[in-house]
Amino acid sequence: MRHLIYVPINYERRILTFEMGADTGRLDQVAETPTDHEPWQVCTDPGQRYLYQQVRDEDFSGIATYRIDPATAALEHTGLVEIEDAACYVSTDRTGRFLFAAHLLAGIVTVHPISPDGVLGSEPTARCATQLYAHSIQSDPTNRFAYVPHVDQSASIHQFLFDATDGTLTPHKVPVWRTALGHGPRHYAFHPHLGIAYFNAEDASTIDAYRIGADGRLELIESLPTLPPGFTGRNSTASVRVHPSGRMLYVPNRGHDSIAQFAVDEVSGRLAPRGHVGAEACPRPVGIDPQGLFFYAGSDQTGRLSTYRIDDGCQLCPLHTYEVGRIVSWILPLDFPASGPRA
Repeated sequence: MRHLIYVPINYERRILTFEMGADTGRLDQVAETPTDHEPWQVCTDPGQRYLYQQVRDEDFSGIATYRIDPATAALEHTGLVEIEDAACYVSTDRTGRFLFAAHLLAGIVTVHPISPDGVLGSEPTARCATQLYAHSIQSDPTNRFAYVPHVDQSASIHQFLFDATDGTLTPHKVPVWRTALGHGPRHYAFHPHLGIAYFNAEDASTIDAYRIGADGRLELIESLPTLPPGFTGRNSTASVRVHPSGRMLYVPNRGHDSIAQFAVDEVSGRLAPRGHVGAEACPRPVGIDPQGLFFYAGSDQTGRLSTYRIDDGCQLCPLHTYEVGRIVSWILPLDFPASGPRA
């Protein structure tokens, strides 16, 4: 098994590739890919054959496609599609045939077709208006539903039905879940085997657990603070990750400069606080290696990438800090079998 981590460095217009030591968690840079535009968040198709990245400059917004060579860790640039407005988040559906994009300032979401050879279609199969500050989009594990959280004044989660046959989105019969003003759901992660989605609230500094109904409708279970009692400084949450075992959840705090940890009940999916681990200033992108042994956090302010060992109780234990450049846009850990990418 080869363990690779792709790290776009925004200001420096390059994507760094690291190989991770399976026993030590040590990172060694093995490749560097220059980019023509500022590289931001990135995702892969389910088979990990192609990497898709939203890129943008002052006068350009697009989605770039790279073919992944797991034997050499190299990225081969194979396409670039210009889009109507900057996307802040992209993800593929569970089949890898379609790519979702959330467009922050345009207040829309789009779906683009993906051909069998990984090429992204320029004409979307769906374009849906939501609200200002649409921040992310994913399809659920059944690939039948998709959710779009909105930060700041929009303070909502839009709910869609997704048709994986033709790549269309249809507003749910209850199209919008309204959160309290100033709450700001930003990103989310699904529990690996429970029908639960966890949304981090950027503005309220909470982690919110939602049950996914049979019809795809979200139902709020609980909302817990990501900050320790008594903290009065400014803070916002950046993202959320669930351990592959489903036993722990992690949320980076920007301001408190920590990673909040929550134990996850294996039956109900409810959360219990398990303390905080220090991080570099303004931790935003985070990632977990697919084996669940190591955790990574990038800083928006210091140009550093921090690594943590995940112990038997799924608690984070600080390991190393690496100077990588500014800013760390995303952290994408991938595992490849010795025989190559998944079919």
